[in-house]
Amino acid sequence: MPYTGRFAPSPTGALHAGSLVAALASWLDARAHHGRWLVRIEDVDTPRCVPGAARTILQQLTDCGLVPDEAPVYQSQRGALYQQALDQLIARGLAYPCACTRLDIARALAASGHPHQRHGELVYPGTCRHGLNGRAARAWRFLTAEYESNRPLAQADSTQSAIESIANLNPAADTEVIWYDRLLGPQMQNVSRDVGDFVLKRADGFWAYQLAVVADDAAQGVTDIVRGQDLADNTARQILLQRALGLPLPRYLHTPLVLGANGEKLSKQNGAQPLDTRDPLAVLRQAGLALGLADRISASTSADWLQQAVGLWAGRHLEPAH
Repeated sequence: MPYTGRFAPSPTGALHAGSLVAALASWLDARAHHGRWLVRIEDVDTPRCVPGAARTILQQLTDCGLVPDEAPVYQSQRGALYQQALDQLIARGLAYPCACTRLDIARALAASGHPHQRHGELVYPGTCRHGLNGRAARAWRFLTAEYESNRPLAQADSTQSAIESIANLNPAADTEVIWYDRLLGPQMQNVSRDVGDFVLKRADGFWAYQLAVVADDAAQGVTDIVRGQDLADNTARQILLQRALGLPLPRYLHTPLVLGANGEKLSKQNGAQPLDTRDPLAVLRQAGLALGLADRISASTSADWLQQAVGLWAGRHLEPAH
């Protein structure tokens, strides 16, 4: 299948130095493979989006010579695609409604002797797997249960019977997803233990990131996902969804993060400044440092810098995919 890569920023503000590293890496990988490079604006979490940020991001990318091969798409306009994916999971008994609040989950974990760690994952304990007990549904969750991903589950006669069929699946005590990262090497995560049944559609009606990104990548024919290492933890959940929906599995490469002065990931939340792209060569050189490229490039224009960077990237990252 021809290579297709993508950069998928959330328009919660302008690009900063860290997000440009992810954009540059995905662009370089696509160009090194002579493939397509797409931009998807991940504005599905509408309350967090900043007016005008998407336009600013696209202009920053253009300033740096990172121009997508097709017009950008916007997640906020693709709800029908996500609903179709959710309906498919419901029909197969792999999604169920949930009435729990975060406080409910925290209390359930504490009562079971597994209190929530402040900065850890709020692991869902499966409270609503077998029914809502008269409570109103707030969200939809994916069932992390053992099933044969290469054998379709029986089609349910109705949504209700699909929900009831969940009781016939065994929760996976060891749902371990093993995958290969082109930079980090072999990876593994036990989704049931580390995450639990994760959200597909939120209580506020907005689509969850995991379902939206999987549906979008499949619809756009994305073969290779190149993104920051902070998103590596999402990969196992996305692979479970890809298998459950019968979708192709893309290859993954997670790039090093740019850290702030406090040693944490550079982000808008910890004060990362918007990227000034009036001197694109300077910002590309800075991004290249994080990717281990800048010390071997001598260029007087951003176009020359990008051309040399593609060659260096090809020499490092075109090993056979696993």
